[in-house]
Amino acid sequence: MKICLFGGSFDPVHNGHLSIAAAAHTCADLDKVIFLPAACSPFKTDKQTLFNGEQRMEMLRLATLGISWAEVSDVDLTLPPPSWSWRLVEHYHRQFPHAQLYWLMGTDQWEQLHRWARYDYLVKQLTFIVYHRTSPPRPRTHVRSLFLSGNHPASSSAIREALLNNTPVPETWIPHSVEKQAQLYLQPY
Repeated sequence: MKICLFGGSFDPVHNGHLSIAAAAHTCADLDKVIFLPAACSPFKTDKQTLFNGEQRMEMLRLATLGISWAEVSDVDLTLPPPSWSWRLVEHYHRQFPHAQLYWLMGTDQWEQLHRWARYDYLVKQLTFIVYHRTSPPRPRTHVRSLFLSGNHPASSSAIREALLNNTPVPETWIPHSVEKQAQLYLQPY
C-alpha cells in the first residue's frame, strides 16, 4: 500500500491543494492521500490560523467529499504543539507497518527540509513528493523524491483576505461548499 501524508495549515483548503494531491495520487500511483491539518508549525509558532482546527477539518471533509483516495485526519490536532512531522510518520508507520509512506510538500518546505526535526529519520521512512511552480528544485543526495509541476493560482492568504473583506473569491480557487462554510464561520454571532 502507498500512503501519502499531506500536512499543512489548510487555512482554508483550496483547489490548489486538491489539484496537487490529485497529481501526486496519479504520479506515484498512491492508494491514499491523508490530509493532515497542522496544529501549529514549528516554523510558524507566532502565527495563528484564521479558522480553528475543527473548522479546518470540516472544510477539508467538504472539499474531499466523493474523492475515494482522499482521507482527512485530525491526528496532528490532537497532539501537543508544535506540529512535528516525525510524530505523524511514526503514527502512520505503526498504523500501516507494511505501507510505503510518502510526504507531499511544496518547494519552500523542500528547501527547509534539512531543518526539520529528526531529518535522518524522515529521510529513511519517506519518499518526498515535491510540488513546484517553476523549475524543479535540486534533488538531495540520499533522499527519495519525486517532483511535480503545476501552476494553480489559488492562495490561502488571498482567500482569507477576500473572505474577511467580503469580496469575491475567484470561482476556480475554492470549492463552493468550502467557501460557503468559511463564510458561515466568519459571520458575527
